Amino acid sequence: MSSFSLLDVFAFLTFVVAWFLYHRIVESERAREQSLNGLMDRYRKRWIERLHEREERIFDTQVMAGLQNGTAFFASTSLFAFGGALALLRAADDVIKIFADLPLGLDTSRAMWEIKVAGLAVIFVYAFFKFAWSYRLFNYAAILIGASPSHEPEKAQESERHSKALAAVITDAGRQFNRGQRAFFFALAYVGWFVSPIVLILTTIASLAAMLHRQFRSASHDAVKELVRSEKWD
Repeated sequence: MSSFSLLDVFAFLTFVVAWFLYHRIVESERAREQSLNGLMDRYRKRWIERLHEREERIFDTQVMAGLQNGTAFFASTSLFAFGGALALLRAADDVIKIFADLPLGLDTSRAMWEIKVAGLAVIFVYAFFKFAWSYRLFNYAAILIGASPSHEPEKAQESERHSKALAAVITDAGRQFNRGQRAFFFALAYVGWFVSPIVLILTTIASLAAMLHRQFRSASHDAVKELVRSEKWD
């Protein structure tokens, strides 16, 4: 650790704190009522309520297939990214030499390089576990859809219990997927550390601002929030 300056430590702590704060802000109870993720959770529940009102559920299985395919894509992408990080570790000497020959003249030791790359690999491993668990939860949700009771008055209580369980599983799957994507966004910010600690601070702030804007100020957020208002949900 002697190769790291105080600025490196400060930049890394800024990165960690930014990730933690974003997690706390977006997943807090209050934010769930205002963020785009939270607003979409409402429509997940609405979807499941409508699902139990339909006799034919071909449309619902198609939606589930799309969600599963998207999650599987990101899970496999995180594995490829992890493999790329391992390749950077194996070719550390060659990469450091290339970086040193760049116009910026980046100067780093092998130990610093390996620690930074190891950190990037850990982020991608974290993302993989989130995407893999999300994919598994979507599989469970597909099974629950197949086991959904028919739309009959005498099965109203059973349908309600089933709807709550199914909505909880799908909402958790979406939450795990969001955490995996969050790791990807912060991984892009983390790459700035390979240039300099100052760049890491700047990329972290930029990524944090972009994600907060998408959750609370984007056009999509405003459209969905206006839709919720028009339907007068509690």
